[in-house]
Amino acid sequence: MILESHARRGVRIPPASLPMASFGATAVVAGGIVAAATASAPSQPAAWASAYLVLVVGVVQVALAVGLGLLAVRPITGSMQAWAFGLFNLGNAAVLVGTLLDGTGGGVWIVDLGGVLLLAAMGLLLYYVRGARRSWLLALYVGVVGVIVVSMPIGLVLSRV
Repeated sequence: MILESHARRGVRIPPASLPMASFGATAVVAGGIVAAATASAPSQPAAWASAYLVLVVGVVQVALAVGLGLLAVRPITGSMQAWAFGLFNLGNAAVLVGTLLDGTGGGVWIVDLGGVLLLAAMGLLLYYVRGARRSWLLALYVGVVGVIVVSMPIGLVLSRV
């Protein structure tokens, strides 16, 4: 129904959004695989990594890719999508690696780097939808970005505890 109402107005998800959405869907599957592989000997890091892959790398990425495709007033070029996709996924990779390396004592700065990259990605993703018509879809998109922007500093603090 959401896509139908936008399709009637001639709005389509641009092909440039498909890699980001596809990678997000793959992350959901990867999170499930991590959960299944570690179910016989569960650990806090494995459970956290699985949840992070599913919720942040996966669900949030799909939501942002689809939202960007539906809300962008100006055409989203491949390079614009590549910047957002690259920053988002490099940031998430750094958060995952840094958190999992934390037991070695060298992971905190990697988590910080990931946080900075994720915040940059969020800024770009908001910039790309500037001028979009006010709607519940825009509010939802901004809300998803807001959750990441607010939770990132909290996560950075918690990574030091």
